[in-house]
Amino acid sequence: MSTNVLRTADGWWVVLGDRAVPVDTKAVTTAELLADRPAVHEAAASGEPGTPVADLVALSPVTTPCRVVAQMVNYLSHARDSGFKGDVPPTFFRKASGSVSGPGDAVVRPAHVKFLDYEIELGLVLGAPLPVGTVVEERDLPSYVAGLVITNDVSAREVQLTKTQFYESKSYPTFTPTGPYLTLLEPEDFAHLLDLRLKLSVNGELRQDRTLADMIVRPAQALTLLARFQTLDAGDLLLTGTPGGTALKAPPKAVEKIGALLPPALKWKAFFKSQAKNPHYLSPGDVITATIATPDGRIDLGEQRTPVADAN
Repeated sequence: MSTNVLRTADGWWVVLGDRAVPVDTKAVTTAELLADRPAVHEAAASGEPGTPVADLVALSPVTTPCRVVAQMVNYLSHARDSGFKGDVPPTFFRKASGSVSGPGDAVVRPAHVKFLDYEIELGLVLGAPLPVGTVVEERDLPSYVAGLVITNDVSAREVQLTKTQFYESKSYPTFTPTGPYLTLLEPEDFAHLLDLRLKLSVNGELRQDRTLADMIVRPAQALTLLARFQTLDAGDLLLTGTPGGTALKAPPKAVEKIGALLPPALKWKAFFKSQAKNPHYLSPGDVITATIATPDGRIDLGEQRTPVADAN
């Protein structure tokens, strides 16, 4: 069975129901914790009464600096929303690790951003080096992936689209809420990955709801493709794409054809004028709730609740 680990300013904790037991480790970084799995197992089996989880303030269980890599358009439902027809080529992009924030921290909207979007994603946390040229088969996943986290690939859409700039649009501070738990997997848990259901709500309204069965490029293949050009190390993070249901969707075909006839500046001006009527973009005061779990609770990554705020 999987083990949920929480990180606070005081250290690492194993979560057992509504209680948490401290891990006796000197680990400071996620990579160091993953190298000290015996200490995690000892805490889980200690029988200590522990501390109420509700009394702990969770930090991101993925420590930084680290590599943060993401997959683009990796769910069939999101591909449909984005207007893709036929096969979607596997595509990766990087996010600044400075965008990683805690599971209860506010998502801060920069002053120049009006179209702030959410993207729940399953994060894979590497437990071992992945050298360039590595081929990862399904049976090899436990050798490279140590655990899972909830992530939210927050996006400034006008930056992403008008500048075709993924790195900037997704790398502002607080644009990758992560946690609350680092869910460490046992080898037998990997057979249940496709049962994981990703759900994201804004102010209690369900916006995204899909299982990993909707995923186009699954984890083993994704790591193989990434390893063609990118080395990863223990503690690095791979965001594996988002399901459909984001605020941004492709325009209707008639609008798209008209837009193609306009100069780029006018096209984007018209597009974002229409987007201003879309109530699903995030606003200050909104609360985003995200969960990832299997129906039977065998793997449960906890609940992430992040308010949205404007920059001061």
